[in-house]
Amino acid sequence: MRCTAALFALALAMPAAADTPEAEPEDGFSLLEEGAKIIMRSMLDDIGPKLDEMRDGLEGAMAGLEPHLAELADMIGDLGNYHAPERLPNGDIILRRKIPQAPIEFGPNGEVDI
Repeated sequence: MRCTAALFALALAMPAAADTPEAEPEDGFSLLEEGAKIIMRSMLDDIGPKLDEMRDGLEGAMAGLEPHLAELADMIGDLGNYHAPERLPNGDIILRRKIPQAPIEFGPNGEVDI
């Protein structure tokens, strides 16, 4: 794997070979560049299906989380109304409102969720 990474880095550092037939390889660098390209294509062919699976999995996860994130955003409202989160010595994390007049939502029986 280190050899592959080194070949790839070397191929990126080299100037691109001319497309004309009269271009002569300089010190074998064009052969090395072609070898690096072949190795990189092979690696991409190997990991391509796995990357597609990961993308599909992340899209599915986001589709499931999206309604919950929207609900959370509705509950919080504008983040500008809050100070940065604070961690208390007992491990609790609190979010203090900057504006004391911000509306407080009461539960069905008049309780406040803390």
